[in-house]
Amino acid sequence: MSVLAYFAAALAEIAGCFSFWAWLRLDRSPWWLVPGIASLCLFAYLLTLVDLQHAGRTYAAYGGVYILSSLAWLWLAEGVRPDRWDSIGATVCLIGAAIIVWAPRGG
Repeated sequence: MSVLAYFAAALAEIAGCFSFWAWLRLDRSPWWLVPGIASLCLFAYLLTLVDLQHAGRTYAAYGGVYILSSLAWLWLAEGVRPDRWDSIGATVCLIGAAIIVWAPRGG
C-alpha cells in the first residue's frame, strides 16, 4: 500500500505543480489552478497513507519516488527522454529512500 501511495502522491504533486507551471510559464488560463490545488491537496492526503511512524521519514523516502516520477513525467508528458545521468541520479535516490524505509532501527 505504501508504494502505491507514494507513486499516487507523486503523480498528484507533479500534476498540481504543473498546473502552476502551465499558468505562469505557458500562459494558460488561471483556471488551471483549480484542479492543480485540488491535486496538491490529494498529494498531501496520500502521503498520510504511507505506513511509516514518523512524517519526516515518510517525506524523506518520498523524495526518491518523486524524482523517479518526475523523470517519467519528463519523458511521457514533455517528450524528453531522460539521459543516463538522470537514470543514475534516480537510482541513487531510490537506494537512499530504501535505506530510510527499511533500515533496521531499535526501539
